[in-house]
Amino acid sequence: MQKIYTGKTKDVYEVDEKTVLLKFKDDVTGKDGVFDPGENQVGLKIEGAGRAALAMTKFFYDKLNALGLNTHFVSADLDKNEAIVKKATVFGKGVEVIVRYRAVGSFIRRYGDYIATGTEIPTYIEVTLKDDVKGDPLITKDALDLLGIMSAESYEELADLAKRIGDVVKAELAEKGLELYDIKFEFGLVDGKVALIDEISGGNMRAYKGDEYILPLELEKILLG
Repeated sequence: MQKIYTGKTKDVYEVDEKTVLLKFKDDVTGKDGVFDPGENQVGLKIEGAGRAALAMTKFFYDKLNALGLNTHFVSADLDKNEAIVKKATVFGKGVEVIVRYRAVGSFIRRYGDYIATGTEIPTYIEVTLKDDVKGDPLITKDALDLLGIMSAESYEELADLAKRIGDVVKAELAEKGLELYDIKFEFGLVDGKVALIDEISGGNMRAYKGDEYILPLELEKILLG
């Protein structure tokens, strides 16, 4: 198969005109050797992180597909760290969507003068442009529409889908005594409809048990063990 994209945490290979293969790696995002799902660079390598990310991705995508929520997921092979997904068209050069339930991470770095770290907040949606050089800048619905990246209608559809999917993840974690603080998603168009793409893994979220932050590999063990 021909590699068509080299990513920070996974590589993408062409399968046919409708599907691609995602190969999960053990690299995770962070800075100075410390994991941070909000970072836009690889910060460290954690052995087994790729398999854990894929196992969680399969677990959640199977649930989302069963609920009729639109995704790109087809199947996964955990032994090979590989998933087959439908081809998607990204918005612009790619956007990321963060669903927040508590004020942590980059939210506090921006707004810490106005809110205490860890404060519970109503479900809050942020959209950022995928741009490592510019630090994944925030962008508003109006700007997305103005720049031709995403229509206002698509934005509303995306925001609603992100909230619904985030709540599914949050509820699953709650069943294990965990609290989801925030989670990062990617969306695109699959067969012309807004759909969740990419992974759903511990490397893309912050989960806590009480005041204790749960590392991605430990999160996978708690959730799927």
